[in-house]
Amino acid sequence: MSKIIGIDLGTTNSCVSFMEGGESKIIPNAEGGRTTPSVVAFKKGETIVGMPARRQAVTNPKNTIYSAKRFIGRKFSEVKDEIKNVPFTVTEGKDGGCLIEWNGKGIRPEEISAKVLEKLKDDAEKYLGQKVTEAVITVPAYFNDDERQATINAGKIAGLDVKRIVNEPTAAALAYGVDKSTDKKIAVYDFGGGTFDISILEIGSEGTFEVLATNGDTSLGGDDFDQAIFEYVMSEFKSETGIDLSGDAMAVQRVRSASEKAKIELSSATSTDINEPFIAMNDGVPSNLNVTITRAKFEELIGDLVEKSIEPCKKVLSDSGLQASQIDEVILVGGSTRVPLVKTKVEQFFGKKPSEGVNPDEAVAMGAAIQAGIIQGDVNDVLLLDVTPLSLGIETLGGVMTRMIERNTTIPASKSQVYSTAADNQDSVQIHILQGEREMASDNKSLGQFILSGIAPAPRGVPQIEVTFDIDASGVLHVTAKDKGPRKGQRNTIQGDVNDVLLLDVTPLSLGIETLGGVMTRMIERNTTIPASKSQVYSTAADNQDSVQIHILQGEREMASDNKSLGQFILSGIAPAPRGVPQIEVTFDIDASGVLHVTAKDKGTGKEQKITVQGSTGMSDEDVENLVKEAEANREADKKKKESIESRNQADSLVYQSQKTLDDNKDKYEEADGKEAQEKIEALKKVLEKSDATKEEIDEASKPLSDVMMKIGQTIYSKGGNPEGQSCGTDAGSDKKKDDDDSVEAEVEEEK
Repeated sequence: MSKIIGIDLGTTNSCVSFMEGGESKIIPNAEGGRTTPSVVAFKKGETIVGMPARRQAVTNPKNTIYSAKRFIGRKFSEVKDEIKNVPFTVTEGKDGGCLIEWNGKGIRPEEISAKVLEKLKDDAEKYLGQKVTEAVITVPAYFNDDERQATINAGKIAGLDVKRIVNEPTAAALAYGVDKSTDKKIAVYDFGGGTFDISILEIGSEGTFEVLATNGDTSLGGDDFDQAIFEYVMSEFKSETGIDLSGDAMAVQRVRSASEKAKIELSSATSTDINEPFIAMNDGVPSNLNVTITRAKFEELIGDLVEKSIEPCKKVLSDSGLQASQIDEVILVGGSTRVPLVKTKVEQFFGKKPSEGVNPDEAVAMGAAIQAGIIQGDVNDVLLLDVTPLSLGIETLGGVMTRMIERNTTIPASKSQVYSTAADNQDSVQIHILQGEREMASDNKSLGQFILSGIAPAPRGVPQIEVTFDIDASGVLHVTAKDKGPRKGQRNTIQGDVNDVLLLDVTPLSLGIETLGGVMTRMIERNTTIPASKSQVYSTAADNQDSVQIHILQGEREMASDNKSLGQFILSGIAPAPRGVPQIEVTFDIDASGVLHVTAKDKGTGKEQKITVQGSTGMSDEDVENLVKEAEANREADKKKKESIESRNQADSLVYQSQKTLDDNKDKYEEADGKEAQEKIEALKKVLEKSDATKEEIDEASKPLSDVMMKIGQTIYSKGGNPEGQSCGTDAGSDKKKDDDDSVEAEVEEEK
């Protein structure tokens, strides 16, 4: 069974961990480090990630991207201050989001983060010696819905199925307290490279981790300490020499790198020197940069920034209903907590010395691995109860923000509220979803909006519109609006600014899975009334296959690659058996909200795996119509391609079963018949080796082998034997009776 890894996707550094022997362990990167710089560079046509990217930043500043996490899931209008502090170019996308200039084109921040995740994934695979496809990824507790969804998307781009998003302070608490046996209230003060979080948790002796409250600032971090030193050094150099270095990208990057090193040194030393020789030319004479910074000066530069972290601490105590004196321990997380002034301020505020029990750089990743272990079943008796950091609601009459779910509500959570119309005979309402603590809608963050139409004519206040907010365990919000009168409902899963509006009457496109040969095998046909459910039994494609990959598809084409991929997951732990023997029951369930749930169960071992596909029918009418037209236009070509693959699958099965029968019954058939069968097997194999072999060629080569094997089978039976591998019962491809038109003979390909 493949490991689910835990990832701390940090602003400045990232870390990956896994569970082994009941403990979380850090996976070193290819360079031997336990953390990986969240830096990506493009140089001479090559993408460089991690420490190698950081090393070349001075000579390649414009093409070296760092702190992408500060831009992920955010609007361009929200990051004006951050843009000023980076050497690379950030522009506004058509949707108002951020685009980072990369190799001559604009790409989203999540694509940069995906490259960091890809490296962590590759390093984990090399260390573990197995393929890694699933992960738990941490985010700042104060990340909003857009930022969380963008992080999930980064994981998908990197080839990871993100099983859960966990708040960073909560993950750190898991790392700290998973082996503790006493009840405690702890504060997790998480000051990272680009974000700050503070959470209050109650850890129960029975293994419960309950977040009581959380607060923070997603624009406050160690990068700001670097910036404070950088601005001071630039100012000192200008006042001494009259030279402004801000226009020299390479010089700026040199000073930035030196500022970060100075910050690290001042965490243990009382002073440090920044020396950058030949930083500029002054009237043809080289100028050297030499600036001494004492710890006192450093603390003066960052004092306001550290103080800025104390205000969220006050708020989180108030929200949790606790006094500082009631906190049993304070846990420091994030590299910035190594700064002495930070430790001093935390101790002064909480009235106790912070615990040194966890590594601030590794605790979050280790906690993520523990959560991965909980999901995988490697960690028992641990219950994690997180909260939503900000209130969620909708805009109502007069531009008011009406809250549905209050901040610091334990998740997962669901809340429904009935609203009505504001005018007589109003036939539609716009649902505007908001996040924040302000009273007016315009002062809060807009997460998206959609329209519920088709409301029956009635006086204002009469229609009943039920709005439901659902937040899953990863903190991702799903919103449904339903007219409780006529049967009409619409649903929107908040994913950045993507507004999904769909009619919940029928499923507009067929749903199915990919089976052997890349064929789309339908489970639920288009225009099926929902809710609907369908089960089908499949089997394996190879001997002793211990896992199958279930690839879920939507569309009308015959080949899997021509349809829309909705997701995939792996069912592992299948008991060793010949191909075709295991019975894998796949069930498709579409609920009344149009959400698809897919379950795969090994009927032998009872092992089960499932996935929920959000918005599986979430396409516009135009999108659906285009897909249907495309399917019609390609129907004949698709049919021929499918027939060819089915013939190939049947021929491959015939070769396998024939060879097995010959090998297992050598003394039960005539030697001449066996020799002829072996010749026919080799002839069919040669045809199958041709990738462009037609259905006719395969069928023509299959028939002689089928004929001689039938003769051999009769001989074996006449001698009281039973050809091994031949079916003695019902079709293993289906749990239906033979006369059931819905039965399908198909095998699920082995997960590669």
